[in-house]
Amino acid sequence: MPDVDFFIISMLGLVTIVMAVIAIVQKNLTRAIAAYAVCSICLAMLFFILASPFAGALELTVGAGLVSVLFLVVLILGGGEEDEVPA
Repeated sequence: MPDVDFFIISMLGLVTIVMAVIAIVQKNLTRAIAAYAVCSICLAMLFFILASPFAGALELTVGAGLVSVLFLVVLILGGGEEDEVPA
């Protein structure tokens, strides 16, 4: 019978993959950024569970924090989402 660690790692891996796919195929940019942030947080949790705290902290600060917030700021300052490209 598999232990609890295997179950947690499997679930985090599955959530990471699902959120990465959602971030890629999502048409709404705000939802795509949120999915990317969740994917990055789950990946950082996987690093912590697999005894790599430096990689986990780096992924958490850079991936989930810096890049996601930067994407949101650019989206807000750029005027949001447009349905059509102006001619």
